[in-house]
Amino acid sequence: MSARPSRRPAAAPRSVPRAAAAKAVVAVAAPAQAMALYEQVKDHISRKIQEGIWRAGDRLPSENELVTQFGISRMTVNRALRELVEQGRIVRVAGVGSFVAEDKPQSTLLQIANLAGEIRQRGHDYRCDVLAVERISATLEVAAALDLRTGESVFHSLCIHREDGLPVQLEDRHVNPRQVPQFAAQDFTLLQPSEYLVRNVPFDQIEHVVDAVMPTAEQATLLEMSPQEPCLLLTRRTWSRGVPITVVRCLHPATRYRLGSRFRADGNPVAG
Repeated sequence: MSARPSRRPAAAPRSVPRAAAAKAVVAVAAPAQAMALYEQVKDHISRKIQEGIWRAGDRLPSENELVTQFGISRMTVNRALRELVEQGRIVRVAGVGSFVAEDKPQSTLLQIANLAGEIRQRGHDYRCDVLAVERISATLEVAAALDLRTGESVFHSLCIHREDGLPVQLEDRHVNPRQVPQFAAQDFTLLQPSEYLVRNVPFDQIEHVVDAVMPTAEQATLLEMSPQEPCLLLTRRTWSRGVPITVVRCLHPATRYRLGSRFRADGNPVAG
């Protein structure tokens, strides 16, 4: 007769003390619970702003009121408000309270934006102050951007774009005269430089680079802002068949404007 292999009884699972198990559950569940609570506060406030119940400049409930309403800790409410400030949805004034932030217009990054059209589409007044249209010698930086020799003649224009009278963009542009020989002869009080170039000079490549910068004293004066406030600088170059057309530096006060785009997975911008 063949011998059967002996079966050893399976070891019983070790018991975990109830206190330790409770601690383990709390350690895992607490962060998830806190996350859900502060997100609830953010969603509540964002939804009321989105629905127009709370409008720009409206004062929000105090931290104490939100603590009572949601039955959560002051720390959780504070975190929700802090993140809404970082997202630009609200502003907080020390000793006064929290308020719905003014909406900052957003301009596209994937295409050359028609700033005048964007502003008018929002139902606001648009104005372009042309400060300079001239022919100058290219600096080393401008010459490199336009593939020209340093000191070679280029067109230069300087404009302030205003929305309801408030400066939202300082446009500092240099143009290759070989590509746009009639640039300086245009009346840019009727058609802004960007719109003129888009309508009259075919291009097949665009480069956009965005930097966070501090304005110079002169730039801050032109933009009617404090030199201690940051700006968004959009530098754009366009080409036609490999030859540069223009390089423009568009300076926006960060508190008044933002830059962004929405596009499909194939890289094409979303219409509308």
